[in-house]
Amino acid sequence: MTAPPPALQPLAPGVHYFAAPCNSFVVENGRGGALIVDTGLDDSHAKRLLRALEAAGLTPSAILNTHAHADHHGGNRALLARFPDLTVYGAPGEDAVMRFPLLSPSQLYGARPPRLLQGKFLLAPPNPKVEVLSPGPQELGGAAVTLTEVPGHAPQMFAVQAGDVLYAADALFGPPSLSKHPLTFCTDSAQQKASAARLGALPRVRVVLPGHGDPTTDLAGLIETNLSAFERVSAAVLGAVRQGPATPDELLVRVCAALDLSLGDAANLLLGRGVVSAHLIELLERREAELFVEGNRLLFRALA
Repeated sequence: MTAPPPALQPLAPGVHYFAAPCNSFVVENGRGGALIVDTGLDDSHAKRLLRALEAAGLTPSAILNTHAHADHHGGNRALLARFPDLTVYGAPGEDAVMRFPLLSPSQLYGARPPRLLQGKFLLAPPNPKVEVLSPGPQELGGAAVTLTEVPGHAPQMFAVQAGDVLYAADALFGPPSLSKHPLTFCTDSAQQKASAARLGALPRVRVVLPGHGDPTTDLAGLIETNLSAFERVSAAVLGAVRQGPATPDELLVRVCAALDLSLGDAANLLLGRGVVSAHLIELLERREAELFVEGNRLLFRALA
């Protein structure tokens, strides 16, 4: 039996999403065009998205990438190959990583990363030009949206609202994604929590779509689920620090034991170390831990 062609899923009149491990958000401009928000991991995602747009009678009018992680802008190359005049929009600072994507695995590794860390999940194709946006109401490719800053998962990130539909990007995750990845990635855990909570104050949100997961009408419940997951990681990191002075790598081992995790490969290990490091900064700033050097080791210990 032939598989059905890929299709856009409706969220509201003129507002759709393309369901995938990393969703794409689609906002029509009323003239046969559509703003594409996040293009997925790779050419394969983008080509399926283009077939779905064509089936719906739509043509891309612009690209907005909510942040510079590879699974959200890796499909840009295929869209630009087909529509080279599209403008690519991004968040402040994230544009640098989109133009020079080797910065992404370099940040995790701390130097030029080995080839093992240059796969498509960490290293997207470069974007030749990115127009930087400010938060607030915007008209992009003729589509009206409102951008809200939601840093934390990435140094900067936008949530995108079209009418009464909110695309939360990776400020919120669907429950299955949180269960699959308990060490939810972030660069600033305090900001991650504040951004998730801030989305609850947005007006007129009828349905919310996370970057990874299914849409829901229960914004408050989704926020609560995410905040509980983020706090669980904070508690695991604090518990690890309270076991005695340790390096970030040693603390990662303790946190994985507490959460019953096996990270499996170098990329996931470095992502996990980044999460632990982010939560350690939060503990330092709350004066629940301190950093010191002893025996040529960078160590953290509890203060409370």
